[in-house]
Amino acid sequence: MAHHEVQHENLSHEELKFKEHTERAAHFIKIDLFRSAREEYKASLYYKPGDTSCLRQIDIMNANISRDRKTVLAVLPFVMAVILLIALYA
Repeated sequence: MAHHEVQHENLSHEELKFKEHTERAAHFIKIDLFRSAREEYKASLYYKPGDTSCLRQIDIMNANISRDRKTVLAVLPFVMAVILLIALYA
């Protein structure tokens, strides 16, 4: 624990906040919460405006969100049909 605290002592407030947001974003990505991850990357830009890594990650999160939206829209008619059939025959 002491080593962890020493690492944080060497960071400026901006660097520490940037690191907190990007680490939180990484955790959100692990559980496929791409919108939350995108918001954390956006928040990190407040502390390092124009950071190319964060901007790239925001683009990746936008692509993931778009992909997931397309998947939902493709599956939705099938799911609705199944629900309708169950309701009709139940």
